[in-house]
Amino acid sequence: MKKKYILWTALCSMFALASCESVLDKTDLGAADPDLVSGDSVLANLSLNYIYNQNLPDWGGYTAVSGLGSSTYTEESYNQGSSQNKYLEGAIAENDVTDFGTALNATNNYGKIRTINSFISDLQQNPKMDAGAKNRLLAQAYFFRAWRYFELVKLYGGVPLVLTPQNAVGIENREATFLPRNTTSQCIKQISADLDSAAKYLPATWASPAANWGRITKGGAMALKGRLLLYAASPQFNPTDVNTKWQAAYDANKAAYDALTANGSKLIADYAKIWFTESGNTEAVFVTGYNTSVGDQQKRNSGWESSNRPKYSTVSGGGSNLPSWDMVKAYPMKDGKKPGESKYTYSDLLFFKDRDPRFEKTIAYNGCTWPMSNVPNNRLWTYYAAGKSVENGGVNFSFTGFYCKKALQTSDVAGSTLDQSNTIYSGTDWQEIRFAEVMLNYAESAAGVGKLDEAYTQLINVRKRAGIEAGSDNLYGLKANMSRAEMFKAILDERQIEFAFEGKRFWDLRRWRLLESTLNGSKGTKVQINLKTTGVPADFATTRDGMKLEDVYTNYFTIALTPNGLMSRTAINYLPKYYFFAIPTSAIDNNPLLKQNDGWTNGAFNPLE
Repeated sequence: MKKKYILWTALCSMFALASCESVLDKTDLGAADPDLVSGDSVLANLSLNYIYNQNLPDWGGYTAVSGLGSSTYTEESYNQGSSQNKYLEGAIAENDVTDFGTALNATNNYGKIRTINSFISDLQQNPKMDAGAKNRLLAQAYFFRAWRYFELVKLYGGVPLVLTPQNAVGIENREATFLPRNTTSQCIKQISADLDSAAKYLPATWASPAANWGRITKGGAMALKGRLLLYAASPQFNPTDVNTKWQAAYDANKAAYDALTANGSKLIADYAKIWFTESGNTEAVFVTGYNTSVGDQQKRNSGWESSNRPKYSTVSGGGSNLPSWDMVKAYPMKDGKKPGESKYTYSDLLFFKDRDPRFEKTIAYNGCTWPMSNVPNNRLWTYYAAGKSVENGGVNFSFTGFYCKKALQTSDVAGSTLDQSNTIYSGTDWQEIRFAEVMLNYAESAAGVGKLDEAYTQLINVRKRAGIEAGSDNLYGLKANMSRAEMFKAILDERQIEFAFEGKRFWDLRRWRLLESTLNGSKGTKVQINLKTTGVPADFATTRDGMKLEDVYTNYFTIALTPNGLMSRTAINYLPKYYFFAIPTSAIDNNPLLKQNDGWTNGAFNPLE
């Protein structure tokens, strides 16, 4: 993929007038000459690029110090290793979710907010820049301040709102630095206001789209506001189902959908190709750009490719996000109905037959065709023979029996030339918000206010793109005349499939307070595809690639399923208090005005207010 221009510009080498020390190495961007930061649009853009680079989420939605967002925290892909997973096992302590930040550090959340606030303050105080250019710069900074606070609020509830650069800690100005927590509702109101300010001044489309690929647009700001208010209306933040919160979410998400649609946003026709179009990608709303550079100062490679391929097909990493049997079973059949409810017969042995087309484009399984490393007809074989996996000679094989192949540059999908040696240089971009999410956010909030026809429309359109059969009723497998509760469940199920391995499932279960009921008590089902001991041709290993897969399974394989046999550790025990994590004790020790969340040691702060 081509290089991106706005996110990782080599600031020091490009402009001698701005030293590294004056722009990047200081926590306070305002320490640079205001005339340079605010009066010179070139340097102001460079400073803004630094804010982009600090705040854009990584692949899979990683944005926080704790790394929360990984699919390994749900039934998508059980973390079956031997090390403890505190989030799943009910062992989180007050100091384990450290995203709040306590040190004077430009890379923690409040350090990043300080940089943004300094940038905003300098621009506002300097009259030299053209007003239109200034407002566009400010709008992008407001977006990222909203993004940072949203990420904090979804972890902890209300946090201290710092909207101007604060003085350093000192005896004379302690009151200016030690701030109490704002209520959650105050934080949501401020985040909404920042996003409104961003949307007011951002363009619907940037001039020179290729050169500005990845810059925030008006639709991007509106979509994030829709996501924010959907969270605020969900049971995590709205356990009493207050209708006004659903109405606010509906208004914001419909507005985002309408604005994006008017500007040409739509679903890409092929689900498998969502990730392989850059400028002109009609589904991309909020994007982090990567490139294929090997060693220069603009290097920003994506780790997704090397992380998710089989270990033997990459020089680094491999074998991450291994799909679980639970995830395999979650996909509907190709008529959109669940196994056992469909006109298509389902069996565990032929689990791959007649499934939702997104299954084949997301999950790699034993015997599937998976064109990678320039082998166009490559087939993955990961069954067991005589008690040993045949994959890669019995070493570095998938413990679940499956791989995630979403967004991997295979030759049939992307025309890729990636082979084993250069997977670490992948430039595939991450789409934190894509138009399918805007549609499903709109559907969910419409259900919240009882507009079920609108919810049906959005849900059907997502399923239509997926390739699910329309059926005689044109409902694409959906139940007719669903209740509000049934529609909520249908949308959550759709999100699980549509956004599989995109870092959304954990947060969806958390905002719906479904983590305990969905996950607790499970250790994951172990799946083992075994080659029969009799009746197998002697040349099977050399002739299997030419056989029809259904015949191979029926004639030569058996499947063994062991409930609760995947993880070697204790069963999942997600605790109710985790719906709002603890403020780290170290932060409270540093700022006595902070109160701990209810449910934690000495907790007196109600995150629902």
